[in-house]
Amino acid sequence: MTSKRYQESQKNSKPGLHPIGDAVTAVKGQKGTKFDESVDFVIRLGLDVKKTDQSIRLSTVLPCGTGKTKRIAVFAEGQMAQDAKSAGADIVGCQDLFDNIKAGKIDFDVLISHPSHMAMVGKLGPILGPKGLMPNPKVGTVTADLTKSIKEVKSGRVQLRADKAGQVHGSFGRKSFSKQDLVKNFEHVMSTIIKHKPDSSKGKYLLSCSISPTMGVGVQVEL
Repeated sequence: MTSKRYQESQKNSKPGLHPIGDAVTAVKGQKGTKFDESVDFVIRLGLDVKKTDQSIRLSTVLPCGTGKTKRIAVFAEGQMAQDAKSAGADIVGCQDLFDNIKAGKIDFDVLISHPSHMAMVGKLGPILGPKGLMPNPKVGTVTADLTKSIKEVKSGRVQLRADKAGQVHGSFGRKSFSKQDLVKNFEHVMSTIIKHKPDSSKGKYLLSCSISPTMGVGVQVEL
């Protein structure tokens, strides 16, 4: 059973493909909720994700940010811990952080680790993995440059990862963002995905794309 607001948005939505500017206008024009909704994208790619050389997993910093505040936890000790705190990390620790995570206390959105601590962090894989929080060098969360990684997350770094169906989905801003900022963020996401097309991928790469507010109707984007 859908809400009256959703049904109204569905009724007023225009079918067919739309240039990204028009699609963003349509999304922003949908009747809103009491909170500032995210604007999400789903991009379907022509990938055979069963092949390891056709997987996509990377990160990029949106030029206009995400509009979200993320709590960052960092595995670090000594001077590295001090540097992480100065860079804006919300939680910094080592054995104490390990014990808290193992006990189920996870009050952060992103976990970053220096490579020297990954032997310890690896033991938390069964807990962190299912939650999508396991640090990974491909997305910049396992790094020797903790300061850079923390600042990128704070500035609007997002992860782009193809799922089992070959779809990449995520958010590229908030409904309160200006049309120009949303278009700029979306075009950055698209250019990043195109730039990282796997060499072994054959045939049509970009199959379809839609954008939508968190609680609204999807709008098909012309690629």
